[in-house]
Amino acid sequence: QVQLVESGGGLVQAGGSLRLSCAASGSIFTINGWGWYRQAPGKQRELVAALTTNSRTNYADSVKGRFTISRDNAKIAVYLQMNSLKPEDTAVYYCYADLRTTVAARTRDYWGQGTQVTVSS
Repeated sequence: QVQLVESGGGLVQAGGSLRLSCAASGSIFTINGWGWYRQAPGKQRELVAALTTNSRTNYADSVKGRFTISRDNAKIAVYLQMNSLKPEDTAVYYCYADLRTTVAARTRDYWGQGTQVTVSS
């Protein structure tokens, strides 16, 4: 069983910063990629940032230059550093990991429970 646990969300004023963390635990053979999605009220879930095993990154246009995704392989964790936050960044942020639990298992996505980020104007 695999668990992803996010932390670091909260309330911040516009222009401030937050750092989200996501730690994975359980039976993990290999992680092909990590990422963060977010979902604001009344909107579809959208990709915020993604990171592959060869360290390629992908960001939503709305966060480029402000957010940075990184990982710590030893801790089996991924992070999202969010700077210059805007009220439109307010959403529930979800971590995912694209991984295999065993050498024979199929790759699939696992998700965290989400962490709320609220940016006040």
